[in-house]
Amino acid sequence: MTNSIPEFETDTNCFFIIGSNTSENHPLIAARILKGQKRGAKIIVADPRQNQIGLWADLYLKFRPGTDVALMNGMMNVIISEGLEDKQFITERTEGFEELKALVAEYTPEKVEGITGVPAEKIRQAARLYATQKPSAVIYAMGITQHTTGVDNVKSTANLAMLTGNLGIPGGGVNPLRGQNNVQGACDMGGLPNVYPGYQVVTSEDVQKKFENAWNCAGPANVGLTVTEMVHEAGEGKIRALYIMGENPMVSDPDINHVGHCLEQTEFLVVQDIFLTETAQLAHVVLPTVSFAEKDGTYTNTERRVQRVRQAIPPVGESRQDWEIVCQLAQKMGAAGFNFKSPKEIMEEINRVTPSYGGITYERLEELGSLQWPCPTVDHPGTAYLHKGKFSRGLGKFFAVPFKEAAELPSEEFPLVLTTGRVMFQYHTGSMTRRSPKLEQEVPEAYVEIHPDDAVRIGLNGNKHVRLTSRRGALEKVRVRVTDRINPGVVFMPFHFAEAAANTLTNAAVDPVAKIPEYKVCAVKVETA
Repeated sequence: MTNSIPEFETDTNCFFIIGSNTSENHPLIAARILKGQKRGAKIIVADPRQNQIGLWADLYLKFRPGTDVALMNGMMNVIISEGLEDKQFITERTEGFEELKALVAEYTPEKVEGITGVPAEKIRQAARLYATQKPSAVIYAMGITQHTTGVDNVKSTANLAMLTGNLGIPGGGVNPLRGQNNVQGACDMGGLPNVYPGYQVVTSEDVQKKFENAWNCAGPANVGLTVTEMVHEAGEGKIRALYIMGENPMVSDPDINHVGHCLEQTEFLVVQDIFLTETAQLAHVVLPTVSFAEKDGTYTNTERRVQRVRQAIPPVGESRQDWEIVCQLAQKMGAAGFNFKSPKEIMEEINRVTPSYGGITYERLEELGSLQWPCPTVDHPGTAYLHKGKFSRGLGKFFAVPFKEAAELPSEEFPLVLTTGRVMFQYHTGSMTRRSPKLEQEVPEAYVEIHPDDAVRIGLNGNKHVRLTSRRGALEKVRVRVTDRINPGVVFMPFHFAEAAANTLTNAAVDPVAKIPEYKVCAVKVETA
């Protein structure tokens, strides 16, 4: 996030929420947003499905899945044509505006209505609200990123914010909400194939030398593979061993039948987890790790806030903390530099090699409770919002992004669009929440939402279950919910349920830059079961 969560309650005057089921997936953040609304802030929600936060929206835009870029280009068309852009901000702090202006001129509200299904007048209302109720915040989640055009979608959110001068100010910004509690921290620590900790690129000779000196060994000089690429290459025999930590691709990855085939082809599969997940059941070796209550260290949340987590109970059984397992395994393999005695010692190394974490020490966290990066020195207060006065690259760059269709569209054989997501009472692949009787009783099984018109078309006639088929697989019996929360031609499934895994159906096509799969759009056929 460029900004901080408390700003939603106190500073933001307009929220543009797109691709985020905020109140179910990030309920504490949603509570801040609703408090902001009570103060007078406006809420615009854009989503293919009437989600819970949309019930409180001042303006709700129900659009066709995969048409996010067209919708935002249409809003920018209105902002520019009505003279609502922040001309001073554009002149002083950006480049590439004329190219953007020329492109979005083609995306009139009427044209965008034809692409997205959103009435032209609603597009105008959204654009005017966002541009005039400054500071305005864009809030998005995986409904934006999980597309073959995910990078284009994210660039469009930045275009919208820069166009209206909503960056570098309290209450504004572009604010992606992370899907799990330490995703931000994992990325910060180099859990990506192209960077060292602190987003220091692996292809830079200076960065390579820095880490070679710090670690007394040469690190990688080339960009590695992403998760989906690794699994695919394992299936082709190009990767012979996989070490999976805290991930359950047998439920969470697209095209699960293919994932299962790839993992079964892997010569040596190690899974490190707190439960015997669907993926762990395929492993040659399972390393039992600990839950949050059994570990010590830090988490970094979605607003870049680093917080301590303290061990409440000793590790259960033979389980060990993740850092201990990794260090002991590295030592067994002959690696030097893994002789840490505590998470505090690991943080001290992070302080030395990661500039944005330079001033985030255990001593300061004990005193202050938390700090937000960038925090380069021990006398730095941390950073509540980014890009004040200047972008890290100097001038902010507009990208003229044309609309592109999803990789897979409906056809005569597969006439409906499937989009997937989460529900409030289950979490990710269900490896934790489905072991809670209270949560499980709330939503105990998979289901598919379908519009009444489509229910009539397939001849549902009161049947409680349907069969779903895509080009990749089939789910034989899924409970159906008939609802107008979803548009005709679109169906929705939560992905938490291994016994009826939505990702059996989803498309493994990826964004060419970020390599994120297109979970949010695939073509399916629905029949009575």
